[in-house]
Amino acid sequence: MVQLYNLHPFGSQQVVPCKLEPERFCGGGRDALFVAAGCKVEAFAVAGQELCQPRCAFSTLGRVLCLAYSEAGDYLAAIEEKNKATFLRAYVNWRSKRTENCRVCIRMVGHNVEAPFNDTYKDQMSIIEMPLTEAPLCISCCPAKGDLLVGCTNKLVLFSLKCQIINEEFSILDFERSLIIHISNIIPVEISFCVGYIALMSDLEVLILKLKSDPKNGENVNHQPHKTNNPMKQTEGASNETLQLESDDFVICQKPMELLGEKSSQSGISVTLESTGLADEKIKYYHVQHLLYKRFAPDISSYVLADDIKLHSLQLLPIYQTGSLTSGRKNLSQEKELLSLFCFFSLPHVGYLYMVVKSVELMSVYQYPEKSQQAVLTPQFLHVIASNNLQCFTVRCSAAAAREEDPYVDTTLKACPPVSMDVCALRIQLFIGLKAICHFKNHLILLTKADPETIPERRESPKRLLSRKGTSVKLKTPPVAEAGWNLYIVDTISPVQLYKEMVDYSNTYKTAKTQSCIHLLSEAHLLVRAALMDASQLEPGEKAELLEAFKESCGHLGDCYSRLDTQYSHLALPYYKMSGLSMAEVLTRADWVLEDGSQKYERGLIFYINHSLYENLDEELSEELAAKVVEMFHVAEPKQLPHILCSPSMKNINPLTAMSYLRKLDTSGFSSILVTLTKAALALKMGDLDMHRNEMKSHPEMKLVCGFILEPRLLMHQRKGQIVPTELAAHLKDTQPGLLVAAVLGLQKNNKMGIEEADSFFKVLCGKDEDIIPQLLVDLWEAQLVAGLPDVVLQELFFKLTSQYIWRLSKRQPPDTIPLRTSEDLINACSHYGLIYPWVNVLISSDSLVDKSYREDLSKLQSLICGPSFDIASIIPFLEPLSEDTIAGLSVHVLCHTRLKEYEHCIDTLLERCPEAIIPYANHELKEENRTLWWKKLLPELCHRIKCDGEKGQLYLSSLKETLSVVAVELELRDFLNVLPEDGTAAFFLPYLLYCSQKKSLT
Repeated sequence: MVQLYNLHPFGSQQVVPCKLEPERFCGGGRDALFVAAGCKVEAFAVAGQELCQPRCAFSTLGRVLCLAYSEAGDYLAAIEEKNKATFLRAYVNWRSKRTENCRVCIRMVGHNVEAPFNDTYKDQMSIIEMPLTEAPLCISCCPAKGDLLVGCTNKLVLFSLKCQIINEEFSILDFERSLIIHISNIIPVEISFCVGYIALMSDLEVLILKLKSDPKNGENVNHQPHKTNNPMKQTEGASNETLQLESDDFVICQKPMELLGEKSSQSGISVTLESTGLADEKIKYYHVQHLLYKRFAPDISSYVLADDIKLHSLQLLPIYQTGSLTSGRKNLSQEKELLSLFCFFSLPHVGYLYMVVKSVELMSVYQYPEKSQQAVLTPQFLHVIASNNLQCFTVRCSAAAAREEDPYVDTTLKACPPVSMDVCALRIQLFIGLKAICHFKNHLILLTKADPETIPERRESPKRLLSRKGTSVKLKTPPVAEAGWNLYIVDTISPVQLYKEMVDYSNTYKTAKTQSCIHLLSEAHLLVRAALMDASQLEPGEKAELLEAFKESCGHLGDCYSRLDTQYSHLALPYYKMSGLSMAEVLTRADWVLEDGSQKYERGLIFYINHSLYENLDEELSEELAAKVVEMFHVAEPKQLPHILCSPSMKNINPLTAMSYLRKLDTSGFSSILVTLTKAALALKMGDLDMHRNEMKSHPEMKLVCGFILEPRLLMHQRKGQIVPTELAAHLKDTQPGLLVAAVLGLQKNNKMGIEEADSFFKVLCGKDEDIIPQLLVDLWEAQLVAGLPDVVLQELFFKLTSQYIWRLSKRQPPDTIPLRTSEDLINACSHYGLIYPWVNVLISSDSLVDKSYREDLSKLQSLICGPSFDIASIIPFLEPLSEDTIAGLSVHVLCHTRLKEYEHCIDTLLERCPEAIIPYANHELKEENRTLWWKKLLPELCHRIKCDGEKGQLYLSSLKETLSVVAVELELRDFLNVLPEDGTAAFFLPYLLYCSQKKSLT
């Protein structure tokens, strides 16, 4: 049985001043009501709380059998009967009809109205005749596009709404018969159409289809019938057997069936498409997708009447993307982006609500306390009428749509009550003699009529009610109008007002701590959410009020889930987030004391506080609230206490209070390192340096690094998106910089700190500007290179280090702190730092580099260039600040050119700047394929430069002798003679010639 809350969703009511007993009625957009009686349709103005007043009236061709209004296009469609013949007509521009006798334009569908067009026609109502080959049984208008779908005995006919342009200033509405859907084995009693989705219903069957506009397997649509599925074939023998069995002694009853998705194409109902639209039509439907087939079998044990076993109230309800309107047809309406679509249909005692967009799924089943006659579905409610009451049920449409619209629903960020939550009845309102109902905007239109005296009726044989062939629709002629009828407009109260009543009602369940409180508050939340989704219906200023109610409802649900010990306690977190409440406000709302005076902290509140403190909120709790949080976690989650104390929100906690709780912890069950580091941080806050040193000495450094990895907030916080180092980090910078760098490196290895975060951390910690790099950051980069972090791009790290080395060397800028590693340490620990070439040491020894830090930076840069991984070409543009005038700059430039195999350039440079290094350079670099440079480049250059006087002349002479010794060994005598200079002294070269001539005999 559905739970009933005695709430008040219905407000004021008024009587519609109809002259005749209504036969059909429907809403007309936001401000009109159409009532058909006899051969006349009356339009009434319905605006807010004002009385319903007649607006206009117009005559019809005959008695109205079916009435439908389309807000897109603002037209009224009707099936009319005259002389036992039925007609389909559309009434457009009806708002221009002032009096019943004013002129009316009648035209055939698709008839071209040629210019010149009389201006008086602009203010005339037009009636569009739509001839059909079969009698129309039911109609439905697409709420988004205004297209009209007509149900006949063996087919459905789709009329597309279009705009016919008469001239630049005027256009008229028209229809085009664009598609015929041939159906067999089912006769529609009701149909519903929405954005290509079709629902049709017979007495006991429901079929939902989707018209697909994309070609199937690249097929083209012909203007001939095209069969889109192959239904199950029923053999002729079986049909004959059924005919033989049908007699007064037997009842043929088909078993109930439900087929979802592609399986519904096996229902035995054939569907065939025939395109009749123009070739240039914008939207063409190529094939049909079957979504749902459901067949009911009635309970025939009591031989119920026909009306007791028929389906009724078929309806497709769309929910559109919030605020997403795209102008498709400028003169008709704004086409909306469909978010979700729901289908409702009902038996007399039970109703079914399906979701049908992405997947077909049964959402809710409604059990009515009494036999229903008709129902209407809205985004907020399901309204059902029985003979003597009006029932209001909740729906789950907004819950399903919210999950389609927002992917963050059902995460720690956002929540929404589940679609599977049981529906409930908000009210069952006594209303005598209800016969029919319709809904538009916030109005319910109810027809009541006093029942005449009961007249015994002959009960038909049940077989006529159950056989498919016996389901032809016969529109009954109403009896002569009698007194005792009324047509009412009942206003539903505003969502905010009903929401407040539901919240007040939920307070009765708070002390009991049951699921009923959550259930009713969830219903209130969904009510407000549904109203916000239907933004087009909101009055100015109403949206702000709804948003405030939405946040308040989230706060109430957060309170429930935080206080009640349920399996869904974790939902307190997203609901509190959506409420906009601060953590202090949530803690203030919390109910700490139980009825017996004891204190208990439910896991929902613990879960919320724990996550909130982990999320680096900018909010700082007061000392009192921070102490309460510490007490809470000491009782409920003692393992989380060190983590809680590291949160920036707990900045105002009294360190003595926090220390007292930490000392009570039994550290055997969890990490004692984390407790030690937390105590050390608190000791710094208390100013007790001795306690801090004792705590830090109680574990080796590598274990302390593990503690920092467990809780990074011991070193840094984030406030308003900015990194803020902690007091402990600042102290370690001065006392244990190696531990600090190792800790940050450990955080990076475990993906708890990014590369840019680490850079910012050290810059802020050392108080440096964005452009100035502190030595601790250089130490970290060197440590990253040694550790080989997988996420670090190697060349980017090389660039950072070389840029810093070059900047310091060019500016003669010493590091702000002592580097943690020397160049020798890096060469021994990291393969990326190579051994410095021997000739570089000779080159450097020619200059006196007194500054040790300067020499270290130079050695590290030279070692990187000598390493195997360095991309030399990338650094050449950045060497400009490092002048070749200095020996340090010269060594780096010559190293880079050597790595680029520019040996001749390097030989010229060294001969000019540092000739004492030329022979060590040649011995190291001029090998194998470069060995020819000894006699092709070096020997001629030395012979040319030896003529110089002074110190260099002696250096050149000694270098020439070394070169001749090498060449004499490498070349044959004839080749050796060819490379010797022609103007040389024979006596000087004679020893080398003798050695060259004798080397064969020596070997």
